[in-house]
Amino acid sequence: MRNVVSVVLGGGKGSRLYPLTVHRSKPAVPLGGKYRLIDIPISNCLNSGINRIYLLTQFNSVSLHRHIRQTYRFDRFDGGFVEILAAQQTTEQADWYQGTADAVRKNLRYLEQKGIEYILIVSGDQLYRMDFRQMLETHQKSNADVTIAGLPVTREAARGFGVMRLDDDGRVRGFLEKPQTEEEIDVVKTDPAWIDAHGIESRGRDCLASMGIYLFNRDVLLELLNKTDYHDFGKEVFPTSIRTHRVQVHLFDGYWEDIGTIRSFYEANLDLAKANPPFELADQSAPIYTHARFLPPVRCEGASIKSSIIADGVKVGAGSTIENSVIGLRCQIGENVTIRNSIVMGADFYQTPAELDHDLEHHVPHLGVGPGSVIDSAIIDKNCRIGKNVVVRGGCGETLPESSPVIIQDGIAVLQKEFTLPDGWKA
Repeated sequence: MRNVVSVVLGGGKGSRLYPLTVHRSKPAVPLGGKYRLIDIPISNCLNSGINRIYLLTQFNSVSLHRHIRQTYRFDRFDGGFVEILAAQQTTEQADWYQGTADAVRKNLRYLEQKGIEYILIVSGDQLYRMDFRQMLETHQKSNADVTIAGLPVTREAARGFGVMRLDDDGRVRGFLEKPQTEEEIDVVKTDPAWIDAHGIESRGRDCLASMGIYLFNRDVLLELLNKTDYHDFGKEVFPTSIRTHRVQVHLFDGYWEDIGTIRSFYEANLDLAKANPPFELADQSAPIYTHARFLPPVRCEGASIKSSIIADGVKVGAGSTIENSVIGLRCQIGENVTIRNSIVMGADFYQTPAELDHDLEHHVPHLGVGPGSVIDSAIIDKNCRIGKNVVVRGGCGETLPESSPVIIQDGIAVLQKEFTLPDGWKA
């Protein structure tokens, strides 16, 4: 895999993940209590033997830069790197990235270096585990110019994806973005028997959705980007490559979730806390890497915890109940607190005794969740202060005043990063 370079697409403004993306880029959004979204594609690359990785980003990238710098350090003799390529002014260009393909085009000089034969394009906001060595094997055996990862889906699910039409050899012959009618789906459907014959149980699924993961011959990618002004891979570059080059599908049937909305982010996190999670974090054959922190173990004082993930450095007070939730790093939870169906992201630091005394003197809640509070169907971002007997509860159809620090998105109550809810506050 030493002749493969990976390019991770950092995404745009992340407006559908608002307000989690107010102060951070989408790949920097916390996941599973202690990780960030960007750790998933980078870990997949490292576990597949790919250690030369470029990350393209341009919005709110400070925390992402910090995380990458602190986490991914390679032996100087290894030659590996994770390098961020942010939008910048040069003598050739002065504008922002205009899309995923444009972002890669503006950094082609990094991909033209000697020894690179293949370019892997992956997204920075998907949750999955894939061995890209198998994808490269498919690519080479079929003598493809481009290979795309395809996921079998039902007809109903296909309405939310780009769907591919194949020939008997697995070559992509057509592509339709989000087909809505039965007639449109019939045009791009795949015979379930063909899926079964290639080692994956179709189980009634007769459509192959694009996962947005592409493997290009380097020279083919250079040609496609240099000869066009296309801005988007999924909507422009990929459909064009079907007509002009050999595009092969690589079948995948593991867990895969595109974390593009508050609802998908919320559900993916809570799925991780299940007894039998669809995505297993504790898989030592392909671990998820992140920043190593020197934090104390979790401390519980007579609390009840069920079906939850509790990250390092957390303290849970006596009489508290945590159910079906994800509790992030350093989170301080007071006595008799109830947290259900929620994500509490924790804090970036511990408060010093002097800071705690200052809070008491000025009647400001400490970092964390104060005694007697109730958090239900909510996302509490990092470094928030929730006072005593506060109630934060989501619900479909609920609305709050524009001045409220809590925002209801997709029926989920979201408290923005570093906001404070005073004692007795109720949604």
